Amino acid sequence: MDKSWIQCNRLSTEYEEGVQKFINFAIKNAAGSSVIRCPCVDCGNLSFETPTTVKDHLYMHGFDVKYDNWFWHGEEIRKSSSPQRENHFQQQNIEFDNGNELEMVNDAYKGCCGDPKAFKELLEQAEKPLYLGCTKFTKLSFLVKLFNVKGRFGWSDSGVSALLSVLADAFPKNNEIPTSMYEAKKTMSALGLEYVKIHACPNDCILYRKEYEGLLECPTCGLCRWKKKDGTVDQYRKGVPAKTLWYFPPIPRFKRVFQSSETARDLTWHANERMVDGKLRHPADSPSWKLVDEKWPIFASDPRNLRLALSADGINPHSSLSSTYSCWPIILITYNLPPWLCMKRKFMMLSLLIYGPQQPGLDIDVYLQPLIEDLQTLWDVGVEAYDAYKNEYFNLRAVLLWTINDFPAYGNLAGCTVKGYYACPYCGVETPKCRLKHSGKNVYIGHRLWLPHGHKFRFQAKAFDNSVCDETPPKLLNGEEIFQLVDSIDNRWGKSNIKSVKVRTIMISRGGRRNLYFII
Repeated sequence: MDKSWIQCNRLSTEYEEGVQKFINFAIKNAAGSSVIRCPCVDCGNLSFETPTTVKDHLYMHGFDVKYDNWFWHGEEIRKSSSPQRENHFQQQNIEFDNGNELEMVNDAYKGCCGDPKAFKELLEQAEKPLYLGCTKFTKLSFLVKLFNVKGRFGWSDSGVSALLSVLADAFPKNNEIPTSMYEAKKTMSALGLEYVKIHACPNDCILYRKEYEGLLECPTCGLCRWKKKDGTVDQYRKGVPAKTLWYFPPIPRFKRVFQSSETARDLTWHANERMVDGKLRHPADSPSWKLVDEKWPIFASDPRNLRLALSADGINPHSSLSSTYSCWPIILITYNLPPWLCMKRKFMMLSLLIYGPQQPGLDIDVYLQPLIEDLQTLWDVGVEAYDAYKNEYFNLRAVLLWTINDFPAYGNLAGCTVKGYYACPYCGVETPKCRLKHSGKNVYIGHRLWLPHGHKFRFQAKAFDNSVCDETPPKLLNGEEIFQLVDSIDNRWGKSNIKSVKVRTIMISRGGRRNLYFII
């Protein structure tokens, strides 16, 4: 297609005819979408506009002369989109296939309002050879593969920096290999997603956000927000928080997955390609999924709306049983995908990272606040997202169906008792319990009451606790009864206010015994 009109005067007839031909070409390849990318100098193909707005921009700002391969408007991707580079590469008998990198850059900024200059620089990295004469790698493709290997084998940043330094010396001169991990991250930063570091009270009372954002000390326990140089908590100076929560907002990541046409198609697999034969083949066959479809048909009408599970557990990041350091990752899992993709690592989204000397315990609700707010937005209102498979915008919503955790974490997340005399989540206050005389441990040996009447185990007294079980199991509560119980609970975020009460503990040793006194 003739592109000589781009260099013409914007008031000339040639430029006017060229703009109209470009608009017609872009609309023809938009596959029914009402918006197209604007290739003007200011937008640089980084914003989606209506054809009328694009035409106005091209007259006001001019067409970006560097954009000579219209691959974002329907043309096939050439080996290089820069004429000077292409002529130079042809002289060196170089052939590039950097379509994957260009597609990756394309996906990185769809619907994103980032810095246009940063994305232009990233596009240049996708076209630049790793070194003069290299036909296999561009700078961006090399870094992408290096980051994949780093994540797969758990390489440290310092180790990768040392490797990059050696490679930069080993490869031909004037190569594009960064000499440190810092420089590599700067190049890859435009492909990444945002995260937020939120300061937290060392006692897990509050997060310093919203109404608490400007405070210097916790309004609940009075502890200072900042650290001293020796690591103890005190009002030493600003800039070193005593505790930090890493939050990875899920909404931009959910929008990102729909910007890949292949992934966007997979996210509707449960509705379009799943075999429905009465067998449990996918979470969509479960009663929980069907209950959501039945109670909220508007939500279920769009198969792109996400069904999520939240997984939480504590780990020791240092692999040392003697260390008390705790790390709690909170992961969101999307079940719209086919069974062979649901549990792939790339579709498990880390949303929260809670770490510190002690685990959050029952105060984990304090750290879940930002995630719950985003999930509430996705359920009540939804967000606008772009579906690359159907080439259209839609309102994306999500629902949290399940949580995945062990029994202690279940107690933290659900607020249920998981130890003591009422540890059974089914029996509740009617839990059959027995405290062993010598070990002082609680045991639960009343499980026979859940067996059918007349079962032989009910009459084997000697094998159990020397008694015959003739009891009936407690009544299971239905959903309405559970909701009534939950509504009657005084549920508030975080801990109660104890700032007005000053508590000092004194340890006194008397005759080999230690007594603990609380002085108020």
